[in-house]
Amino acid sequence: MKKPARPATPAAAAAPPSAAVGVPPAKKKTQLPETTEGLPWPSNHEIKKESNPFTERDWRMWLYAWSGLLVRFTIVLGAVFTIYQFLAAREQARVQRSLELVELWEKAEYQNAQSAVKQRLSALNEKYASLIGANPSEKELAVYYDRIGIEAMTASGGTMPLAEFTDQFDRVVYFLNRVSFCVEGGICSQRIADAYFRDYAASFWQYFAGYIARQRKAGASTYARPIEEYLKGT
Repeated sequence: MKKPARPATPAAAAAPPSAAVGVPPAKKKTQLPETTEGLPWPSNHEIKKESNPFTERDWRMWLYAWSGLLVRFTIVLGAVFTIYQFLAAREQARVQRSLELVELWEKAEYQNAQSAVKQRLSALNEKYASLIGANPSEKELAVYYDRIGIEAMTASGGTMPLAEFTDQFDRVVYFLNRVSFCVEGGICSQRIADAYFRDYAASFWQYFAGYIARQRKAGASTYARPIEEYLKGT
């Protein structure tokens, strides 16, 4: 009879497989120091500079370079000319719009309005001519013009009925406001507008600034405001 096998001892059971077969234990890995040895070094040869096509002896390269430059110059000049044409056309449109206002100003309805204002102011200037001396100061003139303008807007300010005169006066205010809007919006040429309307607008404002200020205090806060802004402009 065979003898029963002895059970393995705890020491033998715990032994690692490598020990059982006689394999030596693995060594710990060590990290090698970083080094640049073995890496390719840059070439010692100089980088060849690109040749200048404008100085090439080959006439084909030379012609290609100069023709490309000529094309670029042509494109730039074409763009500049296009911008010039656009600006010239826009300025021409502004001049045309300004001349249309001049034509409108010369129509009968506005000529009559100008005449009504002029006649009323002329009569009042004759009436109060003795109130200013031969060499009045700017302050004295401002007071004088203010008085004339305010009286012109009263029933006793002239022979034309006040309601009729007010209509003519408002027509002038409307037109000068329109000139201001046209210039401010860049629709009209300021040069043309100034040549035809600035002197009249300045004289009109000189007489009626006091009356306009009263109208604003009475509630019409923007009354004739565009005329004032136009005269403040350069």
